[in-house]
Amino acid sequence: MDLYQLFKTRRPIIGVVHLLPLPTSPRWGGSLKAVIDRAEQEATALASGGVNGLIVENFFDAPFTKNHVDPAVVSAMTVVVQRIQNLVTLPVGLNVLRNDGKSAMAIANCTKAQFIRVNVLTGVMATDQGLIEGEAHELLRYRRELGSDVKILADVLVKHARPLSSPNLTVAVKDTIERGLADGVILSGWATGSPPNLEDLELAANAAGNTPVFVGSGANWDNVGSLMSAADGVIVSSSLKRHGQITQPVDPIRVSQFVEAAHRSSTTQSETKSNSSLKLHS
Repeated sequence: MDLYQLFKTRRPIIGVVHLLPLPTSPRWGGSLKAVIDRAEQEATALASGGVNGLIVENFFDAPFTKNHVDPAVVSAMTVVVQRIQNLVTLPVGLNVLRNDGKSAMAIANCTKAQFIRVNVLTGVMATDQGLIEGEAHELLRYRRELGSDVKILADVLVKHARPLSSPNLTVAVKDTIERGLADGVILSGWATGSPPNLEDLELAANAAGNTPVFVGSGANWDNVGSLMSAADGVIVSSSLKRHGQITQPVDPIRVSQFVEAAHRSSTTQSETKSNSSLKLHS
């Protein structure tokens, strides 16, 4: 997966648009216009703050179905993605929670979105939705059937879940890439807003080889430098919300602060590598 070709940078920051409850979800408010308005506001705030891509999630549909969402959710998310694409020129991805990769792939294919996130691509995870089994075989064949080149970013040992098999991170990363054919892998902390362990990130990066590794949760302007020293990109949501609260809308000022901190750390790392190289050759 060529990050530069997709995001126009080698270390992308992907901001998350958390959709208000959608039709058929328990907290659905009855107005799709309200969902669209909030999504447009958040997408604009993220884009103006300098992120390199967006991912749209039905985050507030909890409690989630573990596999296939209702067709009304698919329809609503398709409309929202199209509206966002009319406002911003950034690459757009989808995550249809909890684990409906086929619906995400269908929406992405029809809207020309560029990537999807799949929480459980391979293996079996015990979650609050019950046991979720990876469906890589179905998803990869479906992508082939659609003639699509939508990229698949897959979580490894996803948050809010526990593996049924031995939680060996290196094996899980290799299985996700070599057996699940993921285009990129995502490593998160134990829950939303919790960062992954730096040592785990380094292990994942070593196991992934040339496949990109993304931080999937817990990044903020204080830790983004250390996280990005081991990862290839970051997916960020909670720390970009007003007051850092997940239920609040995106705050453009916090987006700018995060992007500035990420760029500053990236520049520092480049200078350090350059100085190290000069010392080696002097």
